[in-house]
Amino acid sequence: MAVTGLVAVLLAKPAFAGDQLTVTSGGGSFQQAQRKAVFEPFSKSTGIKVTDDEYSYDSTKIRAMVQSKTVSWDVVNAGPATTIRLCGDGIIETIDWKKLGLDRAKFMDNDKNDCGVPNLISATVIAYDKDKLPSGPKTIADLFDLQKFPGKRGLTKGPWGNLEWALIADGVAIKDVYKVLSTREGVDRAFKKLDTIKKEVVWWTTGAQPPQLLADGQVVMTSAYNGRIYDAIKNSGKHFEIMWDAQQPAISFWVVPKGGPRLDDAYKFIAFASSPQAHAEMARITAYAPSNKDAMALVDPAILPHVPTAPDNLRNALPSDSIFWMEKGDELGQRFTAWLLK
Repeated sequence: MAVTGLVAVLLAKPAFAGDQLTVTSGGGSFQQAQRKAVFEPFSKSTGIKVTDDEYSYDSTKIRAMVQSKTVSWDVVNAGPATTIRLCGDGIIETIDWKKLGLDRAKFMDNDKNDCGVPNLISATVIAYDKDKLPSGPKTIADLFDLQKFPGKRGLTKGPWGNLEWALIADGVAIKDVYKVLSTREGVDRAFKKLDTIKKEVVWWTTGAQPPQLLADGQVVMTSAYNGRIYDAIKNSGKHFEIMWDAQQPAISFWVVPKGGPRLDDAYKFIAFASSPQAHAEMARITAYAPSNKDAMALVDPAILPHVPTAPDNLRNALPSDSIFWMEKGDELGQRFTAWLLK
């Protein structure tokens, strides 16, 4: 499906053969979808070539580029905590919504910061192979139940999300998770719960690993990004299933590193990538939910049950608190690393 909604705006300045934009994102099936749904149609509509790069959502390189005045990434897809921190530190541009030509009110989470344009909503979920576990898991507590579900678990190698799930499995109400996690006793409680499965955990570091861990039978269940699991089901024929209980939805943002030489073209790209058509097409391919509210009417009805914002999937969701992780991330990351070594 070609994206055509903003061509008049995009072509306000003539494009030349030498025009080129570097867009950086998280790689894998997600970035493959971006190439098909956004990068290639944008280039076709504007004549501006998109060169894409990949990163692990670590902001170190963005900081180094800006501070050394050698910015080569024109647009970056960034996570919420990173966006808030980089915005506060003056590393990324403040978004001029009037120049962008978009209605800020049309976007979910539009008030989270002034430096990012909301992109897609993904979710960290628990996934399993239906052929091997036909009857479960059903709740996040099952992740920690080695008697009912013996075998290895896959978890991301970090505190983010794991501490929250540990508290929920230990009886903390979702609405109280971050209040409890803000205390020393709460952190101790979360790590104590993680202790109960620590020896059975396979730690993963990239989004491509969880589907492979399941496919290889190395784990009986794993945390994963919902889009990666959807891709494995749709394109690789895997009989995987998502367990949505305590899913952790998170929104990504398009940001512009400060001092880049192609600011006008960066704005054109973000406007194009943020159109309802582009968001709907990305949802069709990835099952990540649009943040552009006008896009939902364009999303294929067959996809809607698979996106994180579907009402049934949101019933017991735990939205990640990006402010909490911005403030506590380094401290809890150090404790997690020390805990792993015990």
